[in-house]
Amino acid sequence: MLSSLVSNLTDEVRTLIRGEVRLAQAEMTEKASQAGKGAGSIAAAGAVLFSGFLVLLAAAVYGLHAIIDYGETPWLSALIVGGIVLVIGFILLQAGRKKLKNLQMAPERTMASFRNDKDVAKHHGEHVKEGS
Repeated sequence: MLSSLVSNLTDEVRTLIRGEVRLAQAEMTEKASQAGKGAGSIAAAGAVLFSGFLVLLAAAVYGLHAIIDYGETPWLSALIVGGIVLVIGFILLQAGRKKLKNLQMAPERTMASFRNDKDVAKHHGEHVKEGS
């Protein structure tokens, strides 16, 4: 009777551990996906910031042209567009950083489940000792 209880308990613990490992894997996959989205936002922000930098460089070229040649002055419009692009890029960068900062990488549900399993196993062990 006691040997069958121990055998059943061993089988149940193995099944439980396998289930917990699968849960941890699923949770970590979910966390990695969230991190990927944050990293994607940062990459998009980098591309937008680089575009703004290029536009500002074009504005500097037009500004220099206006200083050397007193003709038309198209640099002001390029400067405004470049500034707007930089503001958008900065907003995107902050959004991506916020997503990554708030991301908790620990598998919280799995850890809570492990703690619960530990409590159940402890209670079961005490119950078996009382029965012997």
